Amino acid sequence: MSNLQLRVISAIVLAVVMLALTWLGGLPFRLLAAVIALAMFYEWCAMSRTVSNGAYQWLSTILLVMAMLVMVAGVAAGVLWAVFAAVVVISAVTGLIRGQGTWTTLGVIYAGLSGISLALLRGTDAAGLIAILFLFATVWATDILAYFVGRAVGGPKLAPAISPGKTWSGAIGGTLGGVIAGGTVAAWSGAAGLAEIVPVALFLSIVSQAGDLFESWVKRRHGVKDSSHLIPGHGGVMDRVDGLVVAALALYVIGALFGGADNPAAGLFSF
Repeated sequence: MSNLQLRVISAIVLAVVMLALTWLGGLPFRLLAAVIALAMFYEWCAMSRTVSNGAYQWLSTILLVMAMLVMVAGVAAGVLWAVFAAVVVISAVTGLIRGQGTWTTLGVIYAGLSGISLALLRGTDAAGLIAILFLFATVWATDILAYFVGRAVGGPKLAPAISPGKTWSGAIGGTLGGVIAGGTVAAWSGAAGLAEIVPVALFLSIVSQAGDLFESWVKRRHGVKDSSHLIPGHGGVMDRVDGLVVAALALYVIGALFGGADNPAAGLFSF
C-alpha cells in the first residue's frame, strides 16, 4: 500500500469517527476531546523529552489526566476551569522548583485548553452539534484549500522561517474556502444569519492557520518533521488537529461571551 493510499484511508477513518462522535455528543464526544488532548500532550512531551525532565513530564501527565477525567464527568464549566487552573499552577510551580522551566506546563495549557474547549462547545444540544460542524467545516476547508491553492498558484512565502511550504496565495485561498464552508453550514442549519456568522468564520480561518504555524514552529524548535507517528501516513495528532484545536478555543471564547461558559454554542447558534 502506497503512502498516499494510507493517508487517504487514515483521513477517511478519522473523519468518520470524529463525525460519528460529534453526532452523539455528550460523554462520547467528551471522551474524544480527552483523547485528543492527552495525545497532543504525549507528542509535546515526546518532542521535548530529555534525560532530566522525564519524571516532571510524568507528573504533569498525571495532572492533565485528572483534569480530563473531571471534564469527562461533565461537571459545570466553572468547576472544570478551576480544576484546570490548579493543574496548571501545580505543574508550573513544580517545574520551576525542579529547574525544568515552563515548557512542559505550556504543553499542559495547549492540550488542556484544546480538549476543554471542544468538549464545552459540543455539549449535548443541537446548538452544540451545529457549532462543532461549523468549526470542522471552516477549519477543514481552510486546510484543504490552502494546500491546493498554494500548490497551484505559488508566490511569496507566508512564513518561510517557520513553514517554507506555505504561501500567501494558499493562506488567502484557504481563508476564502473556510468562510464559504462555514457560512454554508450556518445557512444550512438555519440557526444563524450569515451577517453574524461570516465574520466568525473569517476569524476562525485565520486563527486556524496561525495554529498551524505555531505547531510548525514547535516542531522546528525540536528539529522534528512530524509530532509523532500515531496516525498512519499522517504523522501525529498535533499534525492533524493543530489548526482545529486553536480555532476551537477561539470559538469557545466567542460563544462564552454571548452564551455563557456552560453553553457557549447557544451564544453562537440559536434556533
